[in-house]
Amino acid sequence: MFKFITCKPLWVNVIASIVILLLLLLIFLGSLQLITSHGKELKIPSVVGMTVENAKKTLASQGFEVQVQDSIYNDTVPPLQVIRQIPEADNIVKVNRTVYLTINQSVAPFIAMPNLVGMTFRNADMILKQYGLKIEDTIFKPDFAKNSVLDQMHNGESIKPGTKIQEGSSITIVLGNGIGDIDFAVPNLFGMTYHDAKILLDSSRLIIGAVVPLDNVTDMQNAFVYRQNPEAFDQDRKSNHIRQGQTIDLWITSTKPEKRSDSAAVITQ
Repeated sequence: MFKFITCKPLWVNVIASIVILLLLLLIFLGSLQLITSHGKELKIPSVVGMTVENAKKTLASQGFEVQVQDSIYNDTVPPLQVIRQIPEADNIVKVNRTVYLTINQSVAPFIAMPNLVGMTFRNADMILKQYGLKIEDTIFKPDFAKNSVLDQMHNGESIKPGTKIQEGSSITIVLGNGIGDIDFAVPNLFGMTYHDAKILLDSSRLIIGAVVPLDNVTDMQNAFVYRQNPEAFDQDRKSNHIRQGQTIDLWITSTKPEKRSDSAAVITQ
């Protein structure tokens, strides 16, 4: 064979070598196209909403690889249902492309119960949503901190922060109704300046309601209280009672009032 090659002119051997190389290149490119499925493209079907098993069968039957990439929990979706797919449906890709699935967990994961005590109702609601928990009910109890969380409960019992609880569980929140649970005597504000009366009411955790001026009061802080509701005493001169968080309406005047023996207010001129 070597003699057959050497007996031919050089240019013949060169041309033969080139032809052989071209044939080998064509054979290689043809086999590469078969191996890579070059030019074959498919549209990805939508498998969101299917069970993971049905989704795998649907994708595999059309020439796609399938891989479960992640799992999350959503109590509004059936267990093991496909929630998301990548690439999304209707994308045009090559055959054998891998489709990644995110499915819904069959069992809710356990999380640590957050601490809601001391928060406002609005903040507590926001935190529960972030943790995947729901508000089952709200209970109001006497406390001057209105709409502040006093306790957090699960299945009728208080639940401590950090306790493991399943995501999606329902929590009952105990809130303050803005009124204390202890009665005490209504303070007598008659003759006090508005400034001093406000300090006394703030220290007693009472709220100033309506403020009604008798005359043209220009200096509210130094105006005098000549009437209040509720009054400090009833008709029998017994103390009226009030609770923290309740309101007292005030009537004020620029001149200091005096009391007659019958307890009626008199405005000095």
